[in-house]
Amino acid sequence: MSAIIGVDVGGTFTDLFLFDPTTGAFRTAKVPSQRGDEAVGFLQGLSALGDVAGFGAIVHGTTVGTNALLERKGCRLGVITTQGFRDVLEMRRRDRPRAWGLWGSFTPIAERALRVEVPERTLADGTIQTPVDLDAVRAAASALLAEGAQAVALVFINSYANPANERAAAAALRALWPNAHVSVSSEILPEIREFERASTTALNAYLQPKVADYLERLEGALASRRFTGRFHIVQSNGGIMSTARARATPARTALSGPAAGVIAAAAIARAAGFPNVITGDLGGTSFDVSLVVEGEMALAAQTTVDFGLVIRSPMIEITTIGAGGGSIARVDAGGLLQVGPESAGSRPGPVCYGQGNTRPTLTDANLVLGRINAARPIGGALARLDSAAAEAAILEHVGRPLGLDAASAAEAIIRVANARMAGAIRLVSIERGHDPGEFALLPFGGGGALHVGALLREVGLRAALVPRFPGITSALGCVLADVRHDATRTLNLDLAGLNAAALSRHLVETAAATRAVVEDAGLPLTGIESVFELDMHYLGQTHTVAVPLPGAEVTEEIIRTAFDAAYSRAFSRLLPGIGVRILSSRVTAIGRRPAFDMAALAPPATSRTTPLEARQVRFDGAWWTTPVFARLELPAGHVVQGPALLEQPDTTILVEPGLAARTDTLGNLILERT
Repeated sequence: MSAIIGVDVGGTFTDLFLFDPTTGAFRTAKVPSQRGDEAVGFLQGLSALGDVAGFGAIVHGTTVGTNALLERKGCRLGVITTQGFRDVLEMRRRDRPRAWGLWGSFTPIAERALRVEVPERTLADGTIQTPVDLDAVRAAASALLAEGAQAVALVFINSYANPANERAAAAALRALWPNAHVSVSSEILPEIREFERASTTALNAYLQPKVADYLERLEGALASRRFTGRFHIVQSNGGIMSTARARATPARTALSGPAAGVIAAAAIARAAGFPNVITGDLGGTSFDVSLVVEGEMALAAQTTVDFGLVIRSPMIEITTIGAGGGSIARVDAGGLLQVGPESAGSRPGPVCYGQGNTRPTLTDANLVLGRINAARPIGGALARLDSAAAEAAILEHVGRPLGLDAASAAEAIIRVANARMAGAIRLVSIERGHDPGEFALLPFGGGGALHVGALLREVGLRAALVPRFPGITSALGCVLADVRHDATRTLNLDLAGLNAAALSRHLVETAAATRAVVEDAGLPLTGIESVFELDMHYLGQTHTVAVPLPGAEVTEEIIRTAFDAAYSRAFSRLLPGIGVRILSSRVTAIGRRPAFDMAALAPPATSRTTPLEARQVRFDGAWWTTPVFARLELPAGHVVQGPALLEQPDTTILVEPGLAARTDTLGNLILERT
């Protein structure tokens, strides 16, 4: 069987999408995640789709790295650096968690006793002023091992300009380090900016043991099922890479799971005729928001995963808040209702799961308001949800402290959660100069479609586009993702008098190296595209603009024209008479995967347009008799007027009063104001 399986392991559910490119057939599955042993849920989901031994390829979007960073549960990390630079990770950019006041602290991922200095010095022009003392490197490694370090980051000042000292130290270090968890800054990020290079390298090492152990367990489990296909990991930049490369550069998986969802959302939106969308992934733990403009995902050169945890590597721009279905509602000491960021996850999960949690969550509130069907929970793991327990928990922890009955308290929980989600959407749209009225909301995840009406109303969005299978959108993204490899290098060249032939040679050689990585993935590709960019600025400026190039063969005139165009787009002006400098090159190889025809998700020829039942659902303080439809049985062109509930195995869609939902020819649901 040549099937490709996309697997997204979230905090609550593991979602899977099987696609057979030879027949065009697909299947989906959804099973509970097993926090602490994600491999169990991973294999349970694969087994639900068929014989693992027969699968051709598995592409996995993982949140293991994300969670390790957010929860500070990486490894015990050692750092070896140049004399005088042990505190770069702690000083950062002289920023603080809280800009005002005298409180708020930051704890670096490597404690000071485990940050060791050695004699060496490379100048900014690449001149080696002090050769590295290899005996000192060996002594530092021994000291770190004695202190229990599980991984080590090697970061020498100015190694981007000349990596000779760092390479010699790395060879000595690897000769005695007992595992492969050694991250070297000139290999991870050969770019200027000492903090960003140090942070990226240190975070890469910090994640290596955990990510490597996770992947080894998965590979071992797959081998036990006689799987002989290719196993790949989704990167934060929207491409995929081999598990071997993921072990070496786990920092590139920091936003792996959320990135897969944006990939699918962008493809769905383009096919449906919505080039501008804001994606909203509401899972069990978080709400992830991203912007798609003219069908293209927004990429950032670097991302701050949490305060002080900076990774400089191309990543899809995603804003995350702790507002998911498992987010816990509470009344704080000041009498204010808070929802999240603490989450009940999948174990024990919301109160209604009956697995030991006693504090109410967003899911419990939706259940009490009639918006979730207690008799048909999504995921299939539970036979029924406990509405009475959810109501009692809401009344105890929210209702009585605020003087509200259970239903009013549940509505308050929903309003607070909606306000937090709306704030995240404004952050990626209005605050970046985009008019929400020109964008559609594309909600996915298990709970996203329950909140579209409120978000349309609060943010002023044009419409909502609900995918055919919202709950497994991220798994679909794993199947759609291209193979991608990025390479960057600091050049520090003046544009005037540039040796264009040497620069062209560097770009050609780098493109060949990145193409080789993509070709090694072993997946069917329709072609490999190389993309070339330069980071440039005017002399005296510290920040750069990304300058796309038409190809690897360049001249000074070609680069100048490209820079003027990029700078004008960014700032609507040029600065004539000021010199221009090339800071870094960036070369990307993208292996295009065979296209997935979204028509495969179209509604069936047979249909059912009559309601399954009617249920009492609460809207704005009043109970409404609300019809419930089987969403997947609605034909193309059918319109459902709100209020209504549309149920399917992986999610529930709430059509509020004043909205209408129309099924398009691809099976998407378009919600608009009436």
